[in-house]
Amino acid sequence: MEYFFYCRDRPGSMPLRGELNEEHWAFMDRYAEEMIARGPTLSADGETATGSMHIVDLPGPAAAHEFAFDEPNYKAGVYTEVLVRRWKNTLGRTMWEYEGGAAGHRRFLVIAHGEPGRTAAREALDTAHHRHLDRHYRERLIAYGPLLAQDGVDWLGTALLVELPDRAAAEAMMADEPYARGGLYRSVEIHDWRFGGRPAAE
Repeated sequence: MEYFFYCRDRPGSMPLRGELNEEHWAFMDRYAEEMIARGPTLSADGETATGSMHIVDLPGPAAAHEFAFDEPNYKAGVYTEVLVRRWKNTLGRTMWEYEGGAAGHRRFLVIAHGEPGRTAAREALDTAHHRHLDRHYRERLIAYGPLLAQDGVDWLGTALLVELPDRAAAEAMMADEPYARGGLYRSVEIHDWRFGGRPAAE
């Protein structure tokens, strides 16, 4: 089962996060084979972490709970909120298989929160949703897929990792997205984001 996790940082927790880097990486090393994507969200200047995003293939709810709440940053109080959702890997690959990397482009995490009870409406717009992304953004999509309830059926939103020239381009992508035009989202978050993981040895 694929799970999406977004952990929102507590204001002022950056020094504590730095102290815990090695413990955090060691914990994540246990999931290296299951990891689909990972990385911090950042302030607009790229200097301060604002959260952590992970997409991981796990056996089930108990493993997802352990991943979210046994993680050192969470246990030490770095995070103020943890979002856990089932997810579906629409592109069927990991972020490390992404072949983009346009000079001057920025990477974004988009979390679009669905209006409750809109699963049927989402299904009616599903083809248009994929057509929109495939036609205009296929080469810039790092990963994307629906956010789902624990039953893996009820639709709760969409999560995308995308590489675009700037935030305005990310906003335009979502404004013209069929689910958004159909009123299926109650809110859309766009975060500056970068590939995460233990730094490569020099």
